Amino acid sequence: MWVERVTVYCFGASYALALLLELVNLLRPRPYLRGLATFLGGAGLLAHTLFLAVALFITPAETPLASQFVSLLFIAWIVAIFYFYGTLHHRRQAWGIFVLPVIVFLVVLATAFPQGESAGPEWLRGDRLLPVVHGILLLLAAVGACVGFVASVMYLVQAHRLKTKTPPGQGIRLMSLERLEAMMRHAIVTCFPLLTAGLLTGVVLLVPRFGQVESLLDLRIVSTIVLWLVFALLVYLRYGYHLRARRVALLTIVAFALLVCTLAASHTVAQGGAP
Repeated sequence: MWVERVTVYCFGASYALALLLELVNLLRPRPYLRGLATFLGGAGLLAHTLFLAVALFITPAETPLASQFVSLLFIAWIVAIFYFYGTLHHRRQAWGIFVLPVIVFLVVLATAFPQGESAGPEWLRGDRLLPVVHGILLLLAAVGACVGFVASVMYLVQAHRLKTKTPPGQGIRLMSLERLEAMMRHAIVTCFPLLTAGLLTGVVLLVPRFGQVESLLDLRIVSTIVLWLVFALLVYLRYGYHLRARRVALLTIVAFALLVCTLAASHTVAQGGAP
């Protein structure tokens, strides 16, 4: 079947080339460069979609959803949809320069993990509904964190441009600080409830194992709890102390870095509580 021949390198290369063209267009603006970059990005998104469709519906045994490989590619896929929509909707702004590096990074990070190896112990796998809901909630929360990271970087760049009084027609074209701050706020407000719900479902899954210290000290579990605490602090400072948008952006970037560490961490506990 021809769709099964689509590999990670197909869409990974498409995204990388699209990013390269975006950078070239930034240095030497040409209308056709932006159009070609959008085309390559769309082609990458199509190949990415086909790859995940094969992985999740045609060969699920070979590429389990719980694996770090598929999880990272799934997050990259949703961010790629966000990129493609933004590129078409904000055609005059340097959207791809900020979103494409995140997509390429997630795809490259995914290739560092075995394609058919599940990241979770047996009690997080299987056909039960709760583990699936747990995984989906955490993946969607990760997407929110990625969007918040992109908006934060855009905000800091735009704030620097305004501080240095860069002429409007020069350099990178971005949205206003107000719109970027709103994007950050929406990303945080969306991410935190999803992360909380994902953490609570994880606690429910852990109830039968509360007596096993190894389960509670699992690297992925501990890092997820720390990530939740960072986002809880972020929400509290933003809405309780009305923290300035610049500091919110910096904390969001820190939260994204912690998210990457969480995604790269593997469950160290197998079924039965043994490492």
